[in-house]
Amino acid sequence: MTEKKQATLLQALIPILALIALLTLNVVVFGSDAIGGANQIVLLLAAGVAGLVAWQLGYTYEEINDSIVRSISSAMAAIIILLTIGSLSGTWLLSGIVPAMIYYGLKILNPTIFLFAAAIVCAIVSVATGSSWSTIATVGIALLGIGQALDLPEGVVAGAIISGAYFGDKMSPLSDTTNLAPAMAGTDLFTHIRYMAYTTVPSLIITLIIFLVWGFTFDTAATQTDSNEVLVALESAFTLTPWLFVVPALVIFMIIKRVPAAPALLIGALLGGLFAVIFQPNVVNQVSGIEGDYMKSSFVAVMNALSTTIHVQTDNAEINDLLTGKGMYGMLNTVWLIICAMIFGGVMESCGLLKRIADEIIRFAHSTGSLVTSTAATCLFFNVTASDQYMAIAVPGRMYADTYRKRGLKPEVLSRTLEDSGTVTSVLVPWNTCGATQSGVLGIATAVYAPYTFFCIISPLMTILFAYLNIKIRRLDDEPEKPAA
Repeated sequence: MTEKKQATLLQALIPILALIALLTLNVVVFGSDAIGGANQIVLLLAAGVAGLVAWQLGYTYEEINDSIVRSISSAMAAIIILLTIGSLSGTWLLSGIVPAMIYYGLKILNPTIFLFAAAIVCAIVSVATGSSWSTIATVGIALLGIGQALDLPEGVVAGAIISGAYFGDKMSPLSDTTNLAPAMAGTDLFTHIRYMAYTTVPSLIITLIIFLVWGFTFDTAATQTDSNEVLVALESAFTLTPWLFVVPALVIFMIIKRVPAAPALLIGALLGGLFAVIFQPNVVNQVSGIEGDYMKSSFVAVMNALSTTIHVQTDNAEINDLLTGKGMYGMLNTVWLIICAMIFGGVMESCGLLKRIADEIIRFAHSTGSLVTSTAATCLFFNVTASDQYMAIAVPGRMYADTYRKRGLKPEVLSRTLEDSGTVTSVLVPWNTCGATQSGVLGIATAVYAPYTFFCIISPLMTILFAYLNIKIRRLDDEPEKPAA
C-alpha cells in the first residue's frame, strides 16, 4: 500500500490557481454565457488537476472516486429541490398564480418603495418558512416579475429579493443552516439567534436604507405608463382572482409546519396544474395547441409546464418575455453546474487539500479580530472551492471550535461568524449550489445580481467589524447571560 503524504501549501493551491485562471479566461471570452457550459468544463479540468495532485500524494483512484460520490450525494437534496422548483414555476405561470401576483403587486406597490418592500416581504416570508430557496422560488419570482414590469433593473431587483430572503434564512429557527451553525460551534439554537441579531439586524437596516434611497432615483412617471399596459395585458390573457393565492398560501403553510421542501414544492406544482385546468382554459388551450378535447389539452399543457419551456402570448410584446416557464428542463444546466462543482470539491476533499489551506490561515490569526476574519475568509474559501454552503459552515466549524475555546471565546462567537460568512456568501458564487440555484430560478446570472445583494456583502464585513472593535464579543469568563424578564 502506497504511503500517503501530506500536501504542501503549494500543492494545495495548484488546483485553486488553475480554477481561478480558467474561470477568468471564461469570463473574458464568454462573459455571462460562461455558465452555459464553459464553467462546467473548467470545474472538471480543475478537478483533474486536483486529482493529479492527490495521485502524487499517494491516493488511489478508488479513494478519490469515493470522495466524489460522497460530495455529489451531499448535493442531491438540493438538486431534487431545484428540479421541483422548475416544475412549480411552470405550473404557477400556467395557472395564473404568478401573473396574479404581478397584477396585484403592480396595483399595490409604488415603484419608489418597491426595492425596500421586496426585501421586507422576502425577509418576512423567509423567517416564517426558514427557507431562502422556497421564498425566492415562490414570492421572489413574482416580485421579480413585478420589478421587470415596472422596468426596474433586474439585477437590482434580484439583489433586494435575495437580501431579504437570506436575512430570513439566517434568523429563522426553522432554517437548516441556522441549526447547523450552533451545532458545529457547540452552542444552542436560540442563544445563537439572539447573539446573531447584533450583527444581522444592522446589516439589514443598512441594506433597506440603500434600497429605499435608491428607489427615489427612479422615473416613476414613465414606469406608471408601462405598468398600466402590463395590467391590461394580464387582464386580457388570464382569469385573475384572489382564489389563485390559495396555492402559495398552502405551500408556505406546509413549509412552516416543517413539511420537507421537496414534497411541499411538488404539491404546490401539482396544485398549480390543477388550478390551471380550473381557472385558465384559454391559456391551457393556447399552450397545448389542442382545441376541442379539453381533457387531452389539459394533460398536455400541465405536463409541458412541469417538464419543459412554455410561453403564454399576450397583446403586449414586452410582457411576453415575463410569461415564460422553464419546467424541469430549464434547471438541467444548473444541475450540470452543481454536479461539476461537487466533483471538484470532492477531489479537493479526498486528499485534504482544502484543510491544508485552511490550517495555514489559522496560523496567522493572533487577535480576536484576525481570528474572526480568518474564519470568515475560510467560509468564503469553502463556498468557492467546495461549492456548498453546508461544507462552508460544517468544516470551518469543526476546524475552529477548539481554537475559539483556547482563545477564551464563547461558542456563539464562532456560530455567528459561520452564519454571517458561510450562509450569505454562498449565493455570490456562480458554481456554488446556492449561487447556481438562485441564478437558475430567477433567470439572472450571478454576476449580474451579486453586486446588489447588499445584505450578503455587508454581513461578513459587519461581523469582522464587531470583532475588531470588540463589540458584543462574549468570553468564557464573562458573567452568564441573564434570562429575559
